[in-house]
Amino acid sequence: MNTTLKIIGFLLLLLALTACGTNKEIKEQQSSVSFPEKAKDMNIYEVNIRQYTPEGTLQAFIPHIQRLKNMGVDILWMMPVQPIGEKNRKPPLGSYYSIMDYTAVNPDFGSLEDFKSLVEKAHELNMVVILDWVANHTAYDHHWATKHPEYYNLDSLGNLQSPVEDWTDVADLNYDNADLHLEMMREMKWWLTETDIDGFRCDVAGMVPNEFWEMAIDSLKATKDVFMLAEWDESKMHKAGFHMTYGWEFHHLLNNIAQGKANADSLQAYIERDNQRYNSSDFRMFFTSNHDENSWNGTVFERMGEAYEALAVLASTIKGMPLIYSGQEAGLDKRLPFFDKDSIDWSDLNYEEFYSNLLKIKKQNPSLWNGTYGGKAERINTKHNTENIYAFSRKKDDNEVIVILNLSDTTQAFIVDEPFQEKDYKDLSSGSNFTFNEEELILDSWSYMILTKNTLQN
Repeated sequence: MNTTLKIIGFLLLLLALTACGTNKEIKEQQSSVSFPEKAKDMNIYEVNIRQYTPEGTLQAFIPHIQRLKNMGVDILWMMPVQPIGEKNRKPPLGSYYSIMDYTAVNPDFGSLEDFKSLVEKAHELNMVVILDWVANHTAYDHHWATKHPEYYNLDSLGNLQSPVEDWTDVADLNYDNADLHLEMMREMKWWLTETDIDGFRCDVAGMVPNEFWEMAIDSLKATKDVFMLAEWDESKMHKAGFHMTYGWEFHHLLNNIAQGKANADSLQAYIERDNQRYNSSDFRMFFTSNHDENSWNGTVFERMGEAYEALAVLASTIKGMPLIYSGQEAGLDKRLPFFDKDSIDWSDLNYEEFYSNLLKIKKQNPSLWNGTYGGKAERINTKHNTENIYAFSRKKDDNEVIVILNLSDTTQAFIVDEPFQEKDYKDLSSGSNFTFNEEELILDSWSYMILTKNTLQN
C-alpha cells in the first residue's frame, strides 16, 4: 500500500471513530435528560382505541402513528386498554374505567403483543406512550373483590360500594390498607417492565391519597424514567411528584368565553390566579376537548361554535402543554358514545394542517415551551379594549411570540401598549413582516394573529 492510500485509510478510520464517538455522546446526552425536561417542548394526544377505527383494535390504530408523528404529536396517551368488568356493566360495552384485570389487555382491543407492537412503533418514531391508570376503583368483578375485600371501602353490611353515586359499575378502593398500596404499585410497574411504556395518565388522581402517589411515583422512577399526568386541577398533585395537571378551570372558561359568559378580562384574572396557585415549573395541560367533554358535554362545535379555532390557538400558546383528542384533526363533529361503539370518520382531515401548524409553532419557539422551559405570558393590551381583545407576549432568551385574539363575535379594534410599538415581527399566517404602530388594529370576530421574533433587540 502506498503512502497516499495509508494516509487516506487513516483519515477514514479517524473519521469513523469520531462519528462513533459523536453518536455515543449524543445518545449519552439524550439518556441523561429525564422528565420533565425531556418533555419541555412536547404536546399530547389522547387515543380512544374503541372509537379510533372501524375495527376498534390496537393493530388497526398502529398505522395512524406515523400520521400523528408527521402532524407533530409527541406523547400518545392511551385510554385504558384493560378488560372491562361484566358485573354492573353499563350497556352495551361498558366503561374503559371499569377495570377487571390491571395486567391484561381487553380482547376486544387485541392482545398484549399488539400493545407491545404499538409501543415499539411509537418508540421507533421517538414518541412517548403513557397509559391511562385507574387507581381509585376497580370493576365489581375484579379478582380483588373476592380475594381481598379488605382492599375496598365496604358499606355497613360489608358490601362493595361505588365511590360516586352515578359510577355504579365500579367499586371504591380503600387506601387505608397498606397492602393495597404495594399491590397497586406492582401492577403499575408491570406495564413498565412488560411493555416499556413511558408513564401514566392517572384518572381522578385527587381522589387517591397523595401519600400513595408520593410512594408510587418514587417507586416507578426507580424502575424507569416516567412522565406522570394527573387528572386533577390542584397544585398538591405536583407535590406528590406529578409533572403535569389538568387545566379544568381553564377549559370551562373557554366554553364560557365562546358562549358570551366570560371575556378577555376573565381570562386575565384566571391566568393571574393560576400563576399564584401553581409553581412556574409545574406543567399545565390545556385543551378544547377530551373524551369526557366530547361524550357528555358536546363537540367543540357545539360548545364553542365559531370561536373554536381562536380558543384552540389560545390553549396551544398561553401556557403549558396542549392536548388534542382523537378525531379533532378530522373535524370530529359528533359525540362519541362512552359505552358503545361509534367510529371516527377519517375521510377528511380538514383540521390536520391547522393542528400541525400549531404544534410546529410550539416546537420551534422556545418561548412557548412548557413550565420554566418557556416564557411567562405577559398581557400587552392593558389600556385599550381589554374586555374583548386578549394580546400577550411570551419571551425566552432571543425568542419572542406574540398572540392576539379577538374573543368576541363582533369586529374589534385595539392599540398595543407602547413598548411593543415600532417593532418588527413576522406574521406566521401570511409569512410577511408586521410592525405595530399607534394606529388601531382591526380584528374580525373570533380572529387571531401569531407573530414571532427571534431577536429581542430591535
